[in-house]
Amino acid sequence: MRARVKILDVYSGRYTVFINEKDAKKAKLHPDDLVKIETGKRTIYGSLAVSNLVGEGEIGVSRDITELYNLSEGEVVTIVPSGTPESVRYIKKKMHGSKLRKVEIESIVRDIVDRKLRDIEISSFVTALEINGLDMDEIAALTIAMAETGDMLDIDRKPIMDVHSIGGVPGNKTNILVVPIVAAAGLTIPKTSSRAITSAAGTADVVEVFANVTFSLEEIKRIVEKVGACLVWGGALNLAPADDITIKAERALSIDPPGLMLASIMSKKYAMGSQYVLIDIPTGRGVKVESVEEARSLARDFIELGKRLGQYVEVAITYGGQPIGHTVGPALEAREALSALQTGNGPGSLIEKATGLAGILLEMGGVAPTGMGKKMAREILTSGKAWEKMKEIIEAQGGDPNIKPEEIPIGDKTYTFTAQTSGYVTAIDNRAITGIARAAGAPEDKGAGIELYVKVGEKVKEGDPLFTIHAENEARLDQAIVLSRRTEPIRIEGMVLQRIGNI
Repeated sequence: MRARVKILDVYSGRYTVFINEKDAKKAKLHPDDLVKIETGKRTIYGSLAVSNLVGEGEIGVSRDITELYNLSEGEVVTIVPSGTPESVRYIKKKMHGSKLRKVEIESIVRDIVDRKLRDIEISSFVTALEINGLDMDEIAALTIAMAETGDMLDIDRKPIMDVHSIGGVPGNKTNILVVPIVAAAGLTIPKTSSRAITSAAGTADVVEVFANVTFSLEEIKRIVEKVGACLVWGGALNLAPADDITIKAERALSIDPPGLMLASIMSKKYAMGSQYVLIDIPTGRGVKVESVEEARSLARDFIELGKRLGQYVEVAITYGGQPIGHTVGPALEAREALSALQTGNGPGSLIEKATGLAGILLEMGGVAPTGMGKKMAREILTSGKAWEKMKEIIEAQGGDPNIKPEEIPIGDKTYTFTAQTSGYVTAIDNRAITGIARAAGAPEDKGAGIELYVKVGEKVKEGDPLFTIHAENEARLDQAIVLSRRTEPIRIEGMVLQRIGNI
């Protein structure tokens, strides 16, 4: 059918096309049908919604579509049903546990990017990968397909360094220190980050508190060629665009399939032109990778994938048994990270991990002798050079380089939990801490999160504060309090754990 375009001020989170109920009956179209809009040489795909928001002879398009495609109000287009893409058959093949060929993976990725696959089909694909996994041939094909269906960055500075944590540890604001340390040593490190998937704050969520993270590829190129680094959100770019679409499904399902995680991370590095890549795999109870053996296996996968992509990859297996630093949540973590850069000092876990990772990158980049990288990284941090470089990055990204960390606003609705008994902190539950911070509103509410006052091994007395929840509204705070009482985020025990009598 032919129809006039009506641009609706609606964000649906999907690519939605609206038509009138009478038109839908005439055209034999049904809600959630995949339809295509044909206009000139362009073909646009979307999911159908039947609504009286539009009149007869009109087709309403959501802002999701108009941000991608230049449609004009009143433009006459043709709307027709679209057949089921061939890639759906390949998704079913993977659901049944079969190996996918390179061309089949390319078909799935291309249809994801072209919006030919609907949310339910993308969710099915992600679920199939969670259940049945991918072998290295499939992962390599997926990685390259994800990168090559988007834009590629070519920066006129070499070598290009990169670092990425697979996540899972609350409070992991480490790369906000690593990037300026490495850049201050003269290396180039364009850091793109995801927003939080299952955590309380991704690096992009934290940086967004004090600087813009949304840039075009050309803008990033200018920033990096000027200051040697950036800390930006990868989702604002057309780098591996299928990744950002599948992440929505992962977030909704709270899953992160290992094969897709490898492809997700490495496709962005491949698209950014990264030559030397350091992968941080936190290991410990309550994180994505709980055992060192599992971490080593994953490390081998990253290194093998890097070889197939022509990249040199090293992996750091790091301690992930408890939160890093004392804060969890975007604004709280921004305060802590910037304060550490400004003073050259901070929580031991944050400084130790940041200088350790930065040191490996300095050695990989050839600016520090083998075994001396961490010492050099610490000197750059304590000398103030890292802070000066961070100020350059902040200014280049439209933030205030004279920002005072303590003035960053945090949630003013608070509740502090105290120790109910004296003893030692024997465990901090990463998943519980993350869940509580998310219940308080993080990462969407920047000021929400948790401030921790204790770490594993510390002695506490009855009544000592353990952690404070920050929220931006009372309802969220109440939810976080309820969850804190239902879980046991911080365990306190005496040195005598159990007494067993004579039987």
